[in-house]
Amino acid sequence: MTKKGRSIPLETGLLEDLKDPEFAALYLKACLDDDSDEREEIFLTALARVAKAHGISDIARGADITRDSVYKALSKGGNPTIHTLWTILDQLELKLTVEPKRLRA
Repeated sequence: MTKKGRSIPLETGLLEDLKDPEFAALYLKACLDDDSDEREEIFLTALARVAKAHGISDIARGADITRDSVYKALSKGGNPTIHTLWTILDQLELKLTVEPKRLRA
């Protein structure tokens, strides 16, 4: 007879993992690499999850913007300015980088 262990909901486990900047960076990069028409929404949803893991109120306070502004910027249909994006990423100890789509052979 095997003993079943307690499981944690996927969202809870994911939020815990997203507190790690390296994991969060890989997660966000995977979302940015999505080539579907919904990539902006996918990325903003992912960034909102990372922000939630770190605490939206803490992000807003550190970024010197309102909590509502963070929610609005990262909401479905949100359209954050590059300044807001950089500020949120900075609070998450992440940075925005650019790389070529394809490396030359």
